[in-house]
Amino acid sequence: MSDITYPDRGIPEALQEKLKAQYGEGFGEILAAFEKERPVTFRVNRLKADEKRVLQEFAGMTLRRAAFYEDAFILVDASERDVQKTALYEEGGIYLQSLSSMLPPLFVEPEAGESILDMTAAPGGKTTQLSALSGGGALITACERDKFRFERLRYNVEKQGAPRVTLLNEDARTLSPYFRFDKVLLDAPCSGSGTLSLSNPVRWSEKLLAKCVLLRRALLKKAFELLKPGGTLVYSTCSVLREENEEAISSLKGARLVPLAPPEGVPLLPSAEGTLCVEPDGLFEGFFVAKLQKLA
Repeated sequence: MSDITYPDRGIPEALQEKLKAQYGEGFGEILAAFEKERPVTFRVNRLKADEKRVLQEFAGMTLRRAAFYEDAFILVDASERDVQKTALYEEGGIYLQSLSSMLPPLFVEPEAGESILDMTAAPGGKTTQLSALSGGGALITACERDKFRFERLRYNVEKQGAPRVTLLNEDARTLSPYFRFDKVLLDAPCSGSGTLSLSNPVRWSEKLLAKCVLLRRALLKKAFELLKPGGTLVYSTCSVLREENEEAISSLKGARLVPLAPPEGVPLLPSAEGTLCVEPDGLFEGFFVAKLQKLA
């Protein structure tokens, strides 16, 4: 095992063993990344603001743009509370969001007029990003089964001014089979093995992992049922474990993997060809993304 210890966090031994078995020598670097405190990151909401307004709001502060996405910004030596005090945040002109979680909507490539399903949408970061990327023109259906989280989703969609979004307080697995979508985003519930940090208490357990694996299978099956022939599914998790990622999508029938190009400046772990597994580090959380097309 690695000589890195976690006296305050207690990374479960079973998780450490899984990471070691999957990533070999890279295991220690992943554990070390869990100890790093990432800077504040946010996305400018093009439905309400632009880069000029962002630069004005944070003048005098150290602000950097992420290489992979022009709307992603990194704020150094500041807290989320500092961002929340700004008028731009209050107006919904920006959205606090991790860099890794901004990736899936980019691969959906939403366009005006398309019907898009966000299957597990709360708290709304990806839903509102899909809307902004389409210039407010995509027809988005956002599902969230938990009532509390649904209200948070509703709040963020309204605050961000995302139009043409239908909100459903419903389990996406129960959606009528008569629905048909051009594209589906499934940011699936997972064990969170890629998002551990000093500020994010450990929730990981083998029981949670097994529960999430079963849930994802049902969600993936439903996603493909609701897709139009030729439609695309973007599947993502905040996990770096193979059983939640490559193994999950390998069970899909009638699907073609659409290879993803590595985004500029995003650190990657080894993963199945055509997929992306983001390596946790001082900027990014561990994340997995794959894109599949439903064959006719």
